[in-house]
Amino acid sequence: MTDVTCVLDSKAELGEGPLWDAKSARLYWVDINRCQLHRFDPASGRDEKWPAPEKVGSLAVREKGGLVVALQSGFHFFDPATGAWTAITNPEAHLPENRFNDGKPDRQGRFWAGTMHDGEKAPTGGLYRLGADLSCKRLVDGIICSNSLCWSPDGRVMYYGDSNALTVWAWDFDAASGEIANRRVFIQRPASEGFPDGATVDAEGFVWVAYWDGWRVTRFDPTGRVDRVVEFPVARPTCPSFGGPNLDIVYVTSASVGKDPQPLSGGIFAFEPGVKGLPEPYFKG
Repeated sequence: MTDVTCVLDSKAELGEGPLWDAKSARLYWVDINRCQLHRFDPASGRDEKWPAPEKVGSLAVREKGGLVVALQSGFHFFDPATGAWTAITNPEAHLPENRFNDGKPDRQGRFWAGTMHDGEKAPTGGLYRLGADLSCKRLVDGIICSNSLCWSPDGRVMYYGDSNALTVWAWDFDAASGEIANRRVFIQRPASEGFPDGATVDAEGFVWVAYWDGWRVTRFDPTGRVDRVVEFPVARPTCPSFGGPNLDIVYVTSASVGKDPQPLSGGIFAFEPGVKGLPEPYFKG
């Protein structure tokens, strides 16, 4: 059994998008439904927060300072020092029932984020790539709820899923161009194990996936075989992220919305997986 500890009893409604910033030794995360960005310092226990103008799906730290954020209405820059927001582009202005969800930077410094139908009924979502030049391209269509975005350590495989389809796919990834090809099923588990939510990759190339309504985070080998299941004290863990000074701690956000009456639901949890993660890149735009 792996010991899972609640390191921040944040009681988030929909905690998501954890991202470790090695320079500041802080964990960024978001509460989607409360329209908040957070920055947690595990050393002191302090959790800073900033209001967002609307639902916020995911973020990345910018190389030039500040953050790039996927809000409901598209990509924006945010400066935590001043609280200023700057719009970049809204690729789904014609889809008012959609919002951005899971996202993170690739190792070449592009920011990727997927969209979803906010009511989780229609396959109107997709996956977008925001380049360092701020060009924006949609690469995947037909998604209800975007999740599970991450890349293999060698940068040759991209993982991305649709929670409602109970599926995480793999693509061949061209690191130089950011193009994807050869889509295939990587993981497809029964609904009794929950719905695949956020994901991350460790230094050995194994994929860790949080399962909404599954009470678990599952580690898969590069072929999609279950390697390990880490049981959680809450029903809705949402996304894992490696952090800590040695990248040997997995931090996991969770949600209190809906069916989970557990006392620690919505908290941030941590466990030591016995393997290290990979440093999160910075957005170059």
